[in-house]
Amino acid sequence: MSTIVIEHGTVVTASGSIEADVLVEGEQIVALLAPGTAPASAGSDGAGPLERVDASGKLVVPGGIDVHTHMEMPFGGTFSSDTFATGTEAAVWGGTTTIVDFAIAPRGGTLREGFDTWMGRAEGACAVDFGFHMILSEVTDETLAEMGQLVEDGVTSFKLFMAYPGVFYSDDGQILRAMQRAADSGATIMMHAENGIAIDVLVAQALAAGHGDPRFHGETRPPTLEGEATHRAIVLAQVAGCALYIVHLSAIEALAEVRAARDRGQAVFAETCPQYLFLGDELMAGPGLEGAKYVCSPPIRPRHHHDALWCGLGTDDLSVVATDHCPFCFKGQKELGRGDFSKIPNGLPGVEHRMDLIHQGVVTGRITAERWVELTSTAPARLFGLYPRKGSLLPGADADIVVYDPGRHQVLGAASHHMAVDYSAYEAMAVTGAVDTVIARGEIVLRDGSYRGRPGRGRFVPRTPFAGLEVPAPARPASLRDASSEVLR
Repeated sequence: MSTIVIEHGTVVTASGSIEADVLVEGEQIVALLAPGTAPASAGSDGAGPLERVDASGKLVVPGGIDVHTHMEMPFGGTFSSDTFATGTEAAVWGGTTTIVDFAIAPRGGTLREGFDTWMGRAEGACAVDFGFHMILSEVTDETLAEMGQLVEDGVTSFKLFMAYPGVFYSDDGQILRAMQRAADSGATIMMHAENGIAIDVLVAQALAAGHGDPRFHGETRPPTLEGEATHRAIVLAQVAGCALYIVHLSAIEALAEVRAARDRGQAVFAETCPQYLFLGDELMAGPGLEGAKYVCSPPIRPRHHHDALWCGLGTDDLSVVATDHCPFCFKGQKELGRGDFSKIPNGLPGVEHRMDLIHQGVVTGRITAERWVELTSTAPARLFGLYPRKGSLLPGADADIVVYDPGRHQVLGAASHHMAVDYSAYEAMAVTGAVDTVIARGEIVLRDGSYRGRPGRGRFVPRTPFAGLEVPAPARPASLRDASSEVLR
């Protein structure tokens, strides 16, 4: 059994920071120790090698958990460019040690078929531990009946779409039935909240008028339609009595709906993504087809939405930062939408940069280091049934640990990233903070700029059902609450 001692660092968790050493034996954290008190020999029985990691001047945090990725995702006649092997290696470089991807139930098929297909792709390929949400491509008596069995097997969240008619779209009646079934089984419903019926009308009208450039992707998906769909999803979840998680929230209007629901004490949670905190919609109006690089759904918004979302992260109206990592290369994939923005594969690369980008909130004083850990690791683990095995540094937890250098400077770009995509959405962006060392289930998989991981070392992690987490109502810092209210006006 190998032993690792992480020494001289500042341990940062969602609940506080302390100077401590971390002792790892085998795959688990054994103890947090007073600085300098770690054993001199390896293991409780003295057997096996001992490896010391000097974390002087650095932060020691739980490994990142990205609960929204799409590896090998089919879309518009192509597939997202990262496989489970390449995407999870890139995740390691960015300090993420667990992903939860989306298995897709085939139309006319069973949920089990979709789960088995995605397990076949991930097992033997993932470099980090992984789980799955299940996308309900259609809501039928058969798929509803299957939900309970999947929950027992550790797939405890189901995604529905108010967008993409003819592909993933579910109407309000289907959504309500799925939510009722989720309430019965303790599952969480995840919602892509955009009014797809109205959006399709706007898209058809834009194309008929000869507006095929990428910028019209954003103009035909206005934030009001995200807000309306978010409101509708919240009302349906209230009727059904189920927990609701809004994915990739991008707009002030949607945030206002989530905030109102949470202030009522409803079990509504929401994530946002780095693209909605750093990228503005003017990028979709770039020269030629350059704007296609930034096409995702919901679209990136005008920059005045950024401040509202950052405030939402501070007040816990937004509970999680995930990536919606769904990369498509510019050449040969994004180019499919030349002259017709509706044919541009929707999605951006991001799994490698989430921890660094959200750390900029610590650098600028928008959030604390503890909140950074909560948003990127602990809250995802709690909401999706992984805690305390993941998302914590408690004794007995999996030894998923990142040593992070908060003062190191780096410049993001396609030339240096490890994602299998030919451009970066954050090209030439300077950031402060960088991953130094990554330990995944007790194995050092990244150190000194050298990747030591391997495909297939990641395991499937069954998740437990929603635990009825308390929604923090108006017990937030008054200054943050007031700031959020001001932005939302």
